[in-house]
Amino acid sequence: MVFESLFESIGNLFENLLDPIFNPLLKLPPVLAILILAFVLTLIVTLVYKFTTDQEKLKKLRGEMKEKQKKLREVMQKDPQKASKLQQEMWASQGPLFKESMRPVLYTFIPFIIIFAWLNAHMAYYQIMPGQEFTISAEFAEGHAPTVMLSTIPDLEFLSNQTQEIADEKAVWKLKGDAGEYRLILDYNSEKYEEDSRGKPLNFIINEERDYEEPNKIIKDSKLKKIVVGNEKIYPLKDLLGWKLSWIWVYIIFSMIISIGLRKVLKVY
Repeated sequence: MVFESLFESIGNLFENLLDPIFNPLLKLPPVLAILILAFVLTLIVTLVYKFTTDQEKLKKLRGEMKEKQKKLREVMQKDPQKASKLQQEMWASQGPLFKESMRPVLYTFIPFIIIFAWLNAHMAYYQIMPGQEFTISAEFAEGHAPTVMLSTIPDLEFLSNQTQEIADEKAVWKLKGDAGEYRLILDYNSEKYEEDSRGKPLNFIINEERDYEEPNKIIKDSKLKKIVVGNEKIYPLKDLLGWKLSWIWVYIIFSMIISIGLRKVLKVY
């Protein structure tokens, strides 16, 4: 949740800058869009790594590390004392190797956080389409009041009663409506809830474009804990492999595989 909030804040800040560049990807299936971005970003990282590090030094350090690992395996059982000394030498060698390898992070960290924020704002959920039936749910702590009422500005079409009984710490509404931006208002226990814990209005979007507000609205210091707009989560590999992995895990898998190939082709150590 902390990372999602960070991504959301950064994404909102740079949205106007990144949208013209990356919006064409939103016309593609999510898995293909993430694959393209993973390839482009991994290529950039690999090139930055290659040209901002001393490749000869890294080649030498990694070669020495492999030799020590080989020797360590050979003497592990025969000579524990020598194995311990080799382990200490390996730990000492990790410092220069780590320092040299981390240098490219200084060049790529901030741009990548900005791009990941954009991905989180467009690849975590599907949009709610005009005329599509969807749900809004409210979750409560124990000891809650028996009922809660939901209204929207402007008005949406309710397919269930606006006033719902709370069962198993949860109330659910079914709605649909035209394209537009809407605000939620919950009347609960003689109080009106129109903002989340960060003071942001309880807004959500209905549209045909891949765009949405964060569906999970956290409420603190109340029996009302959370409001969830029913945007469907995106699992890019679900249709292909049946895996329910979010965009960030799919990106990591793709980037690791691509990185192995690029490093061999570009001879990066």
